[in-house]
Amino acid sequence: MKRLLGLTALLALASCASTGGDTQNQMSFFITSEGPGDGANLGGLAGADEHCDQLAAAVGASAGRTWRAYLSAAEANGESAVNARDRIGQGPWYNANGVLVASDLEQLHSEASHAGKEVSLNERGEMVNGRGDTPNRHDILTGSNPDGTAAGGMDTTCENWMSSGEGSAMVGHHDRVGGGERPNSWNSAHLSRGCGQADLQGTGGDGLFYCFAV
Repeated sequence: MKRLLGLTALLALASCASTGGDTQNQMSFFITSEGPGDGANLGGLAGADEHCDQLAAAVGASAGRTWRAYLSAAEANGESAVNARDRIGQGPWYNANGVLVASDLEQLHSEASHAGKEVSLNERGEMVNGRGDTPNRHDILTGSNPDGTAAGGMDTTCENWMSSGEGSAMVGHHDRVGGGERPNSWNSAHLSRGCGQADLQGTGGDGLFYCFAV
């Protein structure tokens, strides 16, 4: 009888462990809980991708996955422009709590996207400060147009994520409220004041960006 009870307890514990890990294992989208700390200088796309992977690894969500930063890059030095939407796979994408963010690229870049303050969580499953919170951190670096393509014309990527000085970056509002040309856009609300950490913080950001599992 004791042996049967012991076996039952072990099975229950295994079931709880499996259930507890399901949502974390399913996570394929998050906002970085922190940036590298040097404004929009992320070490380029490669440095941003590495930051995504490091944060995912810290919560046990990196094994067997390729993480990519949702960032566009401008044409430069003979290299073609890079569209953020082309870096993140086809979906679907879920947050750390297993909630669907978008089923595919079309939904992600439409009004039907579930991206918003209550769904766009960081890698630890925590809500990110938005407009009305102190400090406000709702400006998320993207360098992108609303459809996820690289913005042409003036630099919108802080020299392809290598500058923390002069310049600007296109940011989105993860809470989908605020000011700017497109205040309700999660990925293309307005340009930042500059590329330094203080500049980003001064307009409601903190050098954060979106990460997707491919």
